[in-house]
Amino acid sequence: MRTITLEEHFISPAYLDGPGRWMKEQALKTGFPSAKTFEQLSDLGAGRIAEMDAAKIDVQVLSLNAPGVEQLETAEAVAVAREANDYLGDAVRRNPSRLGGFAALASSDPGAAVAELERTVRTYGFKGAMINGHTRGRYLDDPFFWPIFEAAVSLNVPVYLHPTPPPKPVIEASYSGFSPFITQMFAGAGWGWHIETGVHVVRIILGGVFDRFPKLQLAVGHLGEALPFMLQRLDFMSPAATKLQRPISSYLRENVHYTFSGFNFTSVFMNLLLEVGVDRIMFSVDYPYGSMAHARSFLEQLPLSPADREKIAHGNAERLLKF
Repeated sequence: MRTITLEEHFISPAYLDGPGRWMKEQALKTGFPSAKTFEQLSDLGAGRIAEMDAAKIDVQVLSLNAPGVEQLETAEAVAVAREANDYLGDAVRRNPSRLGGFAALASSDPGAAVAELERTVRTYGFKGAMINGHTRGRYLDDPFFWPIFEAAVSLNVPVYLHPTPPPKPVIEASYSGFSPFITQMFAGAGWGWHIETGVHVVRIILGGVFDRFPKLQLAVGHLGEALPFMLQRLDFMSPAATKLQRPISSYLRENVHYTFSGFNFTSVFMNLLLEVGVDRIMFSVDYPYGSMAHARSFLEQLPLSPADREKIAHGNAERLLKF
């Protein structure tokens, strides 16, 4: 069975020495990320391919490690995005049958972001864009960002919305009062950035993005960032109230795709499957933060028909990303 994974990360040397230097500082304080994680993130060649072979992963679609460039000053964001995309593009060219890419974009400059998305899709065959949440507290429902969506539709590629921590005022109001490490985890991977991403998706819907761009396709990870659990409840906000063309659940079932990205939890997967259907779900690992072997084993044991397992393993990604 062919497998394609969609939320797999890397770092470039310039990113690690510049905006990603916080990773080094955090590693010294907490031990996370580990030295092995740094090594795995940095390896876009033989070591990564060998791990993929061992776990029976055929293709990884790579993206710049969070928090990406969205929180940088615009000039730095433009420069870092281009450097990271070229670094990834060279790796894709060396292993075109094994690696793909999502472009990093300086969303604070939509014109530059559009140009970079067009360049990376046409030059390197990138499969879409990865945007890491809000841009300094500004969300993608703001028409300021809509040229990026227009470009994605024109290029027929999706936008993958990756989590980022909530804005600082939200962290202070809702997640503070604990040790710095607990607050960071509570506002981040332990809870907050999943809820933040779910809120962001609903903002995109309520802001009319999909009514303006009905062919736009969005992808989110972590088995839906808690959205499937709330999907039916969201329809309490009816089209009569929202002035949207469809119920919120319709957009979540027709304009959004969902990946595993480290959420190897059968009950959560089944909720997603029941709410959105098999054609909207795609395999992923969240490498190197998730184990490729563990993810592959989880995929194999899911209570699915062979045909549905094939769709999730590779078929849906092939259709969306044009593999």
